[in-house]
Amino acid sequence: MGEGMKASDLFVRCLEAEGVTHIFGLPGEENADLMISLLDSKIKFVLCRHEQAAAFIADAYGRLTGKAGVCLATLGPGATNLITGVADANMDRAPLVCITGQADTRRLHKESHQAMDVVGMFRPVTKWAQSVFHPENIPEIVRKAFKLAEAEKPGAVLIELPEDLAEEDVKGNPLPVSRTRRPAADHKAVAEAVELIVNAKNPLIVAGNGAVRKRAAKQLRRFARKTGIGVANTFMGKGAVPMSDWHCLFTIGLQARDYVNLALDECDLVIAVGYDLVEYSPSLWNRGGGKKIVHIDFAPAEVDQHYPVSVDVVGDIADALWQINEAINLRCVGKMPLHDIAKRAKLRQAMLDEFAAEKDDKGFPVKPQRILWDVRKALGPSDILLSDVGAHKMWVSRYYQCEEPNTCLISNGFCSMGFALPGAIGAKIAFPDRKVLAVCGDAGFLMNVQDLETAVRLKINIVVMIWDDGEYGLIKWKQQNSFNGRHSELAFNNPDFELLARSFGAWGRRVKSADEVAPALAEAFLQPGPALLAVPVDYGENLKLTKRLGNLAVPI
Repeated sequence: MGEGMKASDLFVRCLEAEGVTHIFGLPGEENADLMISLLDSKIKFVLCRHEQAAAFIADAYGRLTGKAGVCLATLGPGATNLITGVADANMDRAPLVCITGQADTRRLHKESHQAMDVVGMFRPVTKWAQSVFHPENIPEIVRKAFKLAEAEKPGAVLIELPEDLAEEDVKGNPLPVSRTRRPAADHKAVAEAVELIVNAKNPLIVAGNGAVRKRAAKQLRRFARKTGIGVANTFMGKGAVPMSDWHCLFTIGLQARDYVNLALDECDLVIAVGYDLVEYSPSLWNRGGGKKIVHIDFAPAEVDQHYPVSVDVVGDIADALWQINEAINLRCVGKMPLHDIAKRAKLRQAMLDEFAAEKDDKGFPVKPQRILWDVRKALGPSDILLSDVGAHKMWVSRYYQCEEPNTCLISNGFCSMGFALPGAIGAKIAFPDRKVLAVCGDAGFLMNVQDLETAVRLKINIVVMIWDDGEYGLIKWKQQNSFNGRHSELAFNNPDFELLARSFGAWGRRVKSADEVAPALAEAFLQPGPALLAVPVDYGENLKLTKRLGNLAVPI
């Protein structure tokens, strides 16, 4: 056993052993010992202005780095404020460890101030939730929490530390952190998958959020180029294959009759790589149920009547694709690529023409297509865009494409408004040398506006672009789709965003013409701290897109 210390000191030593560099959160009375222990640590505690924002910061940090982001809150209302961000991380497959305080164990059996069953509340939205019952358990609990959070498929884990246990004396040491290698795919499943791939007449690859892991993306690109099969990505799979690659067929999941969805309708084999059903229900793209499906993922496919898997290739995605690539090499000598990707050129060009169609439009308020053309030009291939949830997310999903994986973060599992601003803080801390842009609706921005102060205090240049329309635009779009143009009352008033930014000590600008977007964006990225850019948006384009391409397919 190690030397004697306070339990909260041991807890912090265990966090250090896990490589934790930042903790995001709000302390309370019940985790005071842990906070004082952190003062003597190399771990930086980032004081946030709302627990939900702290969880979103940790969510984005974990999603980008693959290393669990850590957030902290006190008991009761602190814990309940965390839960939306924790649920978002869990459903969007981001590794996250949240730490909550708890009341003295001597009063947990009865009605007591702020005491509630935090562990029970978090169980449905985490991979594991555990209270510390004895200080000597701390090394095991912390090691297990990080191991589970980071294991594929990653997600959220909760550790609860009651205040009386945190101050007890304990002897112990952190457990060593060992790497767990993921199992390889079964060779029979690989052989069956190869058989289907080689014999398919019109296959298509669907890349989901599991495909944006670095090694997986590399092998997916190799597989697509070897076979000549086109790749459509989900909202969360952007950059798995570069937008400049002929094999990239861009994004599925928005409109019912979008070009890529029509290609999906016609294919006889879908090769789903790292695809989660929460991203885009198969009931929307496999209505007849006649397609053969090869599911390649870290975990077995979810059971769904619209997702009848022909072959379930379970294991490390990169390894599974490597095995398939090698098997095709042996089987198809002199016959590769198996398909002519040039046959998809017309589809690709139709989409590229769409992306560029409004790039010079001078209308004001500004069309979504024009905004995103200017945004894509302003950001480099490794820069990071985070989209909040709202009508703008639909436009980002279709019109903003990526060269590299994990450079566009969209919450499309849990789909929580308020994600992008705090998420951008996490992204900038993870990658301080990259440009980071949060694209928000005016509603989603105001849901976590308080943590603009956190960004100001940290002196980090995140840029927050607000699409200003003065209403819940996505709800309106959906209602108009469903009820012959009718919608409920959805309009609201906004503050003066320039003045709001300045009141926080941030740079702020509201553009007054379409031509101002690009130079204002460039100026925003030159600021020493956070910048806020409000862009009045023309959401009259929503129904025009629906009229051309069918109803919104993705649920909101």
